[in-house]
Amino acid sequence: MRKLFLALALLLISVSTVSAQEKQQLFSPIKFNGYFIGYYRYNGQKENVSNGFDFRLLRVIASGRILEDFEWRFQAQVTGNTETLGKSPRMIDMSLEWQRFPEFRVKLGQYKIPFTFENPEHPLYIGFMDNAQAICKLSQYTDRTGIHSSNGCDVGLQIQGDLFPNADGHRLLHYQIGVFNGQGINTPDVGNQKDIIGGAWVSPTPGLRIGAFGWTGSYARKSGALFAKVDRRRYALSAEYDHDDWVFRSEYIHSTGGKFNTVVNKDGSAGDLTINEAAGNKADGFYVMASAPIVKQKANIKARYDVYRDRADMASSRTMYEIEANYMFTKNITFSLEYAFVNDRNIPNPDNHNYSILEARMGVCF
Repeated sequence: MRKLFLALALLLISVSTVSAQEKQQLFSPIKFNGYFIGYYRYNGQKENVSNGFDFRLLRVIASGRILEDFEWRFQAQVTGNTETLGKSPRMIDMSLEWQRFPEFRVKLGQYKIPFTFENPEHPLYIGFMDNAQAICKLSQYTDRTGIHSSNGCDVGLQIQGDLFPNADGHRLLHYQIGVFNGQGINTPDVGNQKDIIGGAWVSPTPGLRIGAFGWTGSYARKSGALFAKVDRRRYALSAEYDHDDWVFRSEYIHSTGGKFNTVVNKDGSAGDLTINEAAGNKADGFYVMASAPIVKQKANIKARYDVYRDRADMASSRTMYEIEANYMFTKNITFSLEYAFVNDRNIPNPDNHNYSILEARMGVCF
């Protein structure tokens, strides 16, 4: 009898050991990280002068792997103002991607749409007080259509891959295309018409990318039995060189499609179906930026010329000339000082078109 119990005990131990090994192989350890961006900003716009401290965002990220071939990712965000949907605590990412082959990967969930070079980049890497205006207005951040702020993300299914490996190891061609709801983050589809978004770029040498992107779809709202939508037909042309702490990037984005009269900022505001006919159906934007090292991997200086035209004409243009210095105290803490000169022709009084913004900013990674 003792031998039987001993045999059973050994069997249970061996089974539990195998189970533990299988569990360890099934799920990788969860990785947690995040970052915080806070700032002091002075805005010298006439009749609207302001200054104060705030924090831009706090993001917490969790990620891991399943069966080695699948990567999952979760990202949540909190900002300094919780009065609106665009600034309230919310989930940004929740995705699962099959990554067995670099030439063909499949991604499902809520994540960055495959449109422009800048959209998926880390805010601390981009620098400046915000993304370029065309990225914000035409890549589903504070989008021109009136959709709630969605951090450049949507819900859908995407395939992507890197083809033609070169002798130095980098691949010459990248492609990505996906089908999305088109309604932004944390929102079900309303129009039942999916957006198709995608792009491709060539990389003839390490650090150099030249690409193009396209987007066709719509943004819809519904109030009871009533329904309205605005089309989105967009394209972007992009070029970037990023090597040895030197960065040069430029993108042009053009949009055809209308906009709603109001922006969805609060629960229930998506019920306003009024379309802003006076705004027209064209918009575009362009930026060019450069970053040069002062002390390699420690300090750099950045400059950006950034223009956005909400009706694709000079009368609706807002142009920003920005210069910024960054210093990394440690690999986790960065201090930035930025000056921006703004020419905003959308302000009714021509005497108020020009003004300055000064921002001191701290970024902390953890």
